[in-house]
Amino acid sequence: MKRNATAVWNGSLMEGAGKLTTQSTTLENTQYSFKSRFAEGVGTNPEELVAAAHAGCFTMQLTAFIGETTAEIESIETKCVINLVDGTIIGSYLTVNAKISGITDDIFQELVTKAEKNCPISKLFNTEITTEATLI
Repeated sequence: MKRNATAVWNGSLMEGAGKLTTQSTTLENTQYSFKSRFAEGVGTNPEELVAAAHAGCFTMQLTAFIGETTAEIESIETKCVINLVDGTIIGSYLTVNAKISGITDDIFQELVTKAEKNCPISKLFNTEITTEATLI
């Protein structure tokens, strides 16, 4: 399986702007710029997209692992914060809140750790990944 996205940039770094389009067209000519990345501009930015990818990938992986048990998932919500410092992503921090019946907190935490280490986006990163998970 291969997926793709395209970035087009016009102008200088500070004054220019770009547009992102994904294969699925979920993003189609979506604006991004220096201001949307480092200030309060309109549009998305690479770190926000990486955070979305990691949150989504981790949540799907956790769901798959829980699906191997007899537990029943009502909902899993994952927030990902990407920490960019001096041009380097130094961490991806996942916060999970899950409503799941038929599972102990110990087993849930084991599966969270397993998902953190095994989701494809986690495997892609060369940075610290931390997870804080709460079973509701």
